[in-house]
Amino acid sequence: MDFILDNPDTEKNLQQILKLIKLRKSGEVSDLMKQSGIRYKLNWGVSIIELREIALQFEPDHLLALKLWNKQWRETMILATLIDDPKLVSEEQVDFWTKTFENTEIAEQASANLWVKTKFAFIKAMEWCRGKKHIMRFTGVHLIGRLAMTDKTAIDEMFDPFFEELPTLAKDNTLNTVFYRTILALGKRSEYLHQQTIELSQTLQLSDSENASKLGEELFEELTSDYFKDAIKRPDKLIFSL
Repeated sequence: MDFILDNPDTEKNLQQILKLIKLRKSGEVSDLMKQSGIRYKLNWGVSIIELREIALQFEPDHLLALKLWNKQWRETMILATLIDDPKLVSEEQVDFWTKTFENTEIAEQASANLWVKTKFAFIKAMEWCRGKKHIMRFTGVHLIGRLAMTDKTAIDEMFDPFFEELPTLAKDNTLNTVFYRTILALGKRSEYLHQQTIELSQTLQLSDSENASKLGEELFEELTSDYFKDAIKRPDKLIFSL
């Protein structure tokens, strides 16, 4: 990562953010997250909505984002993904943060808030889908879906290479939810990708993996439904969240 000189204003903003986090802490929310398996070194239980409200009080700031991430609280890491400047994010930073994700919540937040806006998004999505660690594969699949939903400048053919990786990923039952939603995001993007996802669902049904075969059946039913076909024609129609 590039060496960046500290400055008093950034440190002042950091301390202000830490105070704002503590003012919104909720032990009940933190305990509920632990019970559901979402664990962090320190979790103050601040809601995502409140974290977004805090982030809006500050201009994009790469140095501040790095300092927030280094604090390693749940809230500071999520805020780092909201406050960082995508144009200043390095490939080294993308790799380092992703390798250290502690759970799928922070993976989703980083993917949706920051990674999808960087110039490395397509390359990293492919690379992580081929990774050995579950959290890397999860982030890769999630990022594909976010790209499909938000990157309006990308041509549909840029998503073609992902279809070579998806049949293998469909065999992993720990990816079922994120995989399913990502395929729907791809299918809703355009008529071209809709057809690609239908063909993928048919391929999955023929898989020797029981998990992939079942996913293929469920996806085919959804992708070929009248409801879904109607949603493709209406870009403003939200049929799920990712």
